[in-house]
Amino acid sequence: MRLVVAAVGKLKSGADKDLYERYAGRCAVGRQIGVTDFSLIEIQESRAERRADRMAQEADGLLSKLKPDSSDAFVLLDEGGAQLSSDALAQFVQARLDVGTARLIFAIGGPDGHGDAIRLAAAKSLSLSKMTLPHGLARIVLAEQIYRAITILTGHPYHRA
Repeated sequence: MRLVVAAVGKLKSGADKDLYERYAGRCAVGRQIGVTDFSLIEIQESRAERRADRMAQEADGLLSKLKPDSSDAFVLLDEGGAQLSSDALAQFVQARLDVGTARLIFAIGGPDGHGDAIRLAAAKSLSLSKMTLPHGLARIVLAEQIYRAITILTGHPYHRA
């Protein structure tokens, strides 16, 4: 299974990007359980004047890059989504592996949130926190939690419950 983080906006060089890449790179240990790749897809933020137009353009941009299909599991990161423990996220990843999911896609929206088209395409919605996180930090937290889920599944001592 391939893991994909799809995000509106681009991380600039610096500490945020370095930390994201550190956790993304560590996910290579997932090969032991069938995670073959961890990739990032970024699109530019919309410059439309109206909020609804920005959200719609960004949703269309993500969907056109991702082209999700029935073999994928498509998850939105959204403040209104379900909050999972690290163990529950690991169980979710394992369940996707068990059913032969081709890609497990996590989508992070722009500053205005997700547009309707992408909400309709998603099978699940998760929240990293009830607090609002800057998008760069949300990517870092997501990458770390994916790495943590993989270490739980592989029996690596990183996660200490």
